Amino acid sequence: MITTGQKIAIQRVERSRLQDTDMSNIKFGRVFSDHMLVMDFEDGAWKAPAIVPFGDLELSPASLVLHYSQTIFEGLKAYRTADGGVSIFRPQANIARMNRSAKRMCMPEIPEDIFLDALVELVRLDKNWLPEGGEASLYIRPFLFASDEYIGVKPSDNYKFIIFTCPVRGYYNEPVRVKIETQYSRAFPGGTGEAKCGGNYAGGLYPAKLGQDKGFHQLIWTDGLTHQYIEESGTMNIFFNIEGTLITPALDGTILQGVTRDSILRIARDEGIRVEERRVSVEEVVSAARNGRMRSAFGAGTAATMAQIATIAYGDEEFTLPETAERRLANQVGRRLNEIRRGIVADPYGWLVPVN
Repeated sequence: MITTGQKIAIQRVERSRLQDTDMSNIKFGRVFSDHMLVMDFEDGAWKAPAIVPFGDLELSPASLVLHYSQTIFEGLKAYRTADGGVSIFRPQANIARMNRSAKRMCMPEIPEDIFLDALVELVRLDKNWLPEGGEASLYIRPFLFASDEYIGVKPSDNYKFIIFTCPVRGYYNEPVRVKIETQYSRAFPGGTGEAKCGGNYAGGLYPAKLGQDKGFHQLIWTDGLTHQYIEESGTMNIFFNIEGTLITPALDGTILQGVTRDSILRIARDEGIRVEERRVSVEEVVSAARNGRMRSAFGAGTAATMAQIATIAYGDEEFTLPETAERRLANQVGRRLNEIRRGIVADPYGWLVPVN
């Protein structure tokens, strides 16, 4: 059956897979909802979007994306709210960031109104896939890739935009162990560090695996030129509480402009917490951890939200941070963020977009 939502044609699945899915036992990013949105860019313009059953794609072996990695993506979430509804958290911020990534990667920007309509309509259609429980959410993955059948290094003329969703629970089951990386680099000035493009993540897989082989969950990336300054932690922005001040590296073109990062900073300032966005040296972090002045550290990102860091390793040293229950500042900010995104308290920022 095909119906029409807000500017969007909808082809529903004949039979939902939800009834065959054990929602109490799902792995992050392994289970997919019934539908996906597809929209093509051809002849210099976006075609009409459509929601269709989730399924495989057919690609030519000569598809440009497979050879030159012209692809970007986003990640955001929808939550069940205290009033029984469903809301998407800060979709406008993710839309704006994806369009910044598109510009950097020489790709067409996606009209914001169509993008937002697509998100709302897709979540509305598959909202029953949102699990129950305090850690549950519906993860939303928009992505855009070059679809020309052409072997040659040039921007594609044609692109495909897709959004699908995944029912998920917590990303990490425990506080994480991280290692400060001083050999390999994630990004360089003038590069694509602040764009959410596939190549950034592919390049980090090997050093991350080396760390995982030694028992670490993630790396803390340092600057590519000197390795003297902190940038990100794995796939997350990073925060340190040093003697009551919440410190995070300033955005300088090599660090992803995280939506969760921005949310934490705004909440912390409104809660009266001293916040510093600035250059953060490895020496400062190691010294604070060594001398017991670091009260907490955590990663911030859509998938993990706030991932508490248990230990930080640097060279042959490994520093254990205070127990999670003792982290008053981090727990205060995390609790406030959770209350807002789940509609437990009023949203003073206009971050929630309800799915009616």
